[in-house]
Amino acid sequence: MEPPSSPPPQQPSPKKLKMSTTTSDDETTAAAANANSFSVDRKPRYKRRKVAIFFAYCGVGYQGMQKNPGAKTIEGDLEEALFLAGAVPEMDRGHPKRYDWARSARTDKGVSAVGQVVSGRFYVDPPGLVERLNSILPEQFRVFGYKRVTPSFSAKKFCDRRKYVYLLPVFALDPCAHRDRESVLASLGSENELVKCLECPERGRKVEGVMGNKRNLDAKACNLATADDSTDAIVDQDSSENGCNLGSGFKGDSDVESVNGTSNDSVEALASENSVLPKVENAVGLGQEDDVSDVAIEHVADVVSENGNGEDKYGKERSKFCYGEKEKERFNRILSSFVGTHNFYNFTTRIKAEDPSCHRFIVSFEANTVVTVEGMDFVKCEVVGQSFMLHQIRKMMGLAVAVMRNCAPESLLEYAFQKGVSITVPTAPEVGLYLDECYFTSYNNKWKDTHEEVSMKDYAEEAEAFKMKHIYSHIASTERKYGNVGLWLHSLNCRNYPDLRGVDPKVAADTPAEAKDIETIADTNSESNYVGAVTDAYSEPANIGIADAKAEANSTEIGADMNSAVEKNDA
Repeated sequence: MEPPSSPPPQQPSPKKLKMSTTTSDDETTAAAANANSFSVDRKPRYKRRKVAIFFAYCGVGYQGMQKNPGAKTIEGDLEEALFLAGAVPEMDRGHPKRYDWARSARTDKGVSAVGQVVSGRFYVDPPGLVERLNSILPEQFRVFGYKRVTPSFSAKKFCDRRKYVYLLPVFALDPCAHRDRESVLASLGSENELVKCLECPERGRKVEGVMGNKRNLDAKACNLATADDSTDAIVDQDSSENGCNLGSGFKGDSDVESVNGTSNDSVEALASENSVLPKVENAVGLGQEDDVSDVAIEHVADVVSENGNGEDKYGKERSKFCYGEKEKERFNRILSSFVGTHNFYNFTTRIKAEDPSCHRFIVSFEANTVVTVEGMDFVKCEVVGQSFMLHQIRKMMGLAVAVMRNCAPESLLEYAFQKGVSITVPTAPEVGLYLDECYFTSYNNKWKDTHEEVSMKDYAEEAEAFKMKHIYSHIASTERKYGNVGLWLHSLNCRNYPDLRGVDPKVAADTPAEAKDIETIADTNSESNYVGAVTDAYSEPANIGIADAKAEANSTEIGADMNSAVEKNDA
């Protein structure tokens, strides 16, 4: 049997040829055309960048920096402008945490800023983001530019210091200008006799007998006003509190003569004798004594307004005050009391005295420069600190001005920092305050080799022009039109701020740390037993605390109820 034959050998398959790496010109042209057509249809994709935005604003019309639902705020307008400019996508609109939003400082209602900084992850491309933002924002809001920062940068956490400036009118430091009525009356007959301020309107002043439940003339107050007939013209019939002043819109039920015993002739005589009210020609021929008084006062007001800031006889005497070297040295000494680390519990609100956040560090506080804006002189008070609390700078300025005007002793400055002390500190108007600059010194030193310096150096000229055009002019025009500082100065007295009198050192040493909390408890309960228990706790803080005061009050009330029940049963 023959073996099976083997299959014939097959030829090996030929190797596949390698594709050529070279292409013809026609193929290259076709490929390029396809790529160009694809790129035209595809929209460019931009990446978010972490940047720090520098901007300034005038705070008039805004309810502060921080976003607040239902209120017009700086952050609200800026976030909306960033969305409209294409820096924030639609899905992140109204959600600032999604793009790492952070602010370097917060400003109160009406407070302006020149060197404000915010940081976040924004679409800065295509070029022209700054121009698009400025075209959307109002004129009083100006964006200077932005700088690329590290991904971990935060305008709040990396800010080392904040610098604020308060423009204070020079006349606010004059102890004789815009004094309250009590001080004017107390100075009559003394060497340093004060004159009633005729520049400020009567609005904002308390008028006893008119603003309240009773509408009558206080005979005792009127007797005080008419104790010396020669003082009627000087203080404008004492004050509008008594309802017997000549110039205000509030008048008593009887005529001027029946209230103060002063006739037309005496008014004219007093005007010439005291040189306060200018002599009114043919005033007697008017026939009504009220008209004489009104004409005389109106004429004084006209003289004051025509000559600017009260440049009549007494106005010239007041204008002699200037912020010289002696005044500068004293005011800087007062401001230096705030430098260092202190407990600023009495210089803020909505916070407890035991809260560690009350301790703040002030680097410097100086007032060495006088600037003139629209013919009005201002003292430039510059304060630099790590951080500030709500109303802290305005309250510091309020107490410093009160001490400078001799309304409070300098010892009150140190007393206000003591632990457990609760006093009421005057708050200066907000219109003169603005944020000048935010500093990032530590960040700039660490990343100076790889990133741009985060500072206002590149925008100094633009910021200065904005400051003079919008902020300084607004401060000066507001003071001329409304006289906010002048009206505020009239309130700096011990009647409105009893704590300005100062405290006996012995009493201050015995003041308990829980005084304010206990007083709050007393205010919230009108029961006499409860208040008595709180008073006992106040006098013996070492033995009875707040909780013990409440327990003792409750037990006292229960005992009183049981005693009353026993008495009823006995009856």
